[in-house]
Amino acid sequence: MTVVVVAAVIVDPRGRVLAAQRAEPPALAGGWEFPGGKVDPGESEAEALVRECREELGVEVAVGERVGGDWALAEGYVMRVWLCSLADGTPVAKEHLALRWLAPGEYYDVAWLGADLPVMRAVEDVLRTR
Repeated sequence: MTVVVVAAVIVDPRGRVLAAQRAEPPALAGGWEFPGGKVDPGESEAEALVRECREELGVEVAVGERVGGDWALAEGYVMRVWLCSLADGTPVAKEHLALRWLAPGEYYDVAWLGADLPVMRAVEDVLRTR
């Protein structure tokens, strides 16, 4: 059985993307990722995105278009990614070491985790065509 992990690429009206710095596990701590997490039983992927952003960042998001297909993670895990926008609130690092808004031209100024770097490249392509 494959475990689905959802990730939110929160984009503001100026094209900035929110990056979150992992606090744990130790092997990933300090690396940068898109917020998100596992889909709970009986929960849709969009519902999981909204819940994870509420829990991790204290914000409400509006879920937009999906980016790419299934992104490979560890054995037995896939990541599915959506563009999101803030519907309410200001992001706070509740479960991360830090948060950072990256403007166009700054998208690669952080050390993205291996799974998130190709996602950032795909997101950049999508945002460039908007």
